[in-house]
Amino acid sequence: MNRPRRVLIVDDSPTMRKLIRTGLEGDNRLEIVGEASSAREARDMVKAVSPDIMTLDIEMPGMDGLQFLERLMRSRPMPVVMVSSLTTKGSEAALRALSLGALDCVEKPRFGATQSTLAHLAELLFELSTSSIAPRRDRLRPKKVPQANDFRWNGKTILIGASTGGVEALERVFSEFPENCPPTMVTQHMPENFLASFAVRLNAAVVPQVRLARDKMRVEQGEVVIAPGGHYHLHIDADEPFQTNLVTAPKRSGHRPSVDEMFLSAVPHASSIVAALLTGMGRDGAEGLRSLRNAGATTFGQDENTCVVYGMPRVAADMGGVQEAVPLPKIATRLLRETSKPDSRVREVERE
Repeated sequence: MNRPRRVLIVDDSPTMRKLIRTGLEGDNRLEIVGEASSAREARDMVKAVSPDIMTLDIEMPGMDGLQFLERLMRSRPMPVVMVSSLTTKGSEAALRALSLGALDCVEKPRFGATQSTLAHLAELLFELSTSSIAPRRDRLRPKKVPQANDFRWNGKTILIGASTGGVEALERVFSEFPENCPPTMVTQHMPENFLASFAVRLNAAVVPQVRLARDKMRVEQGEVVIAPGGHYHLHIDADEPFQTNLVTAPKRSGHRPSVDEMFLSAVPHASSIVAALLTGMGRDGAEGLRSLRNAGATTFGQDENTCVVYGMPRVAADMGGVQEAVPLPKIATRLLRETSKPDSRVREVERE
């Protein structure tokens, strides 16, 4: 796509719309094709101007932004970045928006930080405008959770890395894990406060126990631990395959926590590792997935058709790190099959 990316700005404040427009118009990669002050106007503008991407506020008259986002993702899915005072990193509103299909959340510009915020927003809009967004009814159709007595663990550990689009992808995967799932470790690109809130939210929504990883923590069967971020990368202990180490180190590939840091730390245990790299921008995790595969691990990459952003899995596939490309609806099943004993009754979960 060589033409400028077409942006629709949705906010009930004329002042904020003008501020966002002014900030984005300086980027020749973007074209502002419309503004809307309500969900109704936004719906009509989407039909009229066919934007590539939308900025969306939460607080609006009538239907709020989250209600509109949910309807939009069912009827006309498209890339959306939330721009709101209610989407500070770690807020419930931000997590809800990401769960509904928003690609990212940016806090409205504050005094003294307007220029940097708008520059960041412009970069996000450009990078995310070509993202593949599937209709929500296809992505989140209710499914039955596997019964614990259908799964018998073979001793292998699951590692998962994700970035943009990862909130919804991880919710989908773990909604299909039984309560006795394999020990599972996750690195998701998010700020520290956001990761804490995400772990709490996910724990309330799925059957396995989900929590933030702690240093020297032994991950048991039935547990999913998430890298806490902040100053730390999540590592797997070199001598104890189920023990976490939180390591203070610089960002890797621009990220902390970094998927590569987690994957590379697990190479000594590769024969007992099943790793998956899900949707996300950039290349974090690609080097680590290749190293794991070369050392004997089973490795999966989310396929292009179901990725919100086919970045990290694409680079990993190009580098030879992906043993099998798997669509999101089948990832949980493949992970459980590779970590189960031969007499387990793991199968694709039946749709309700």
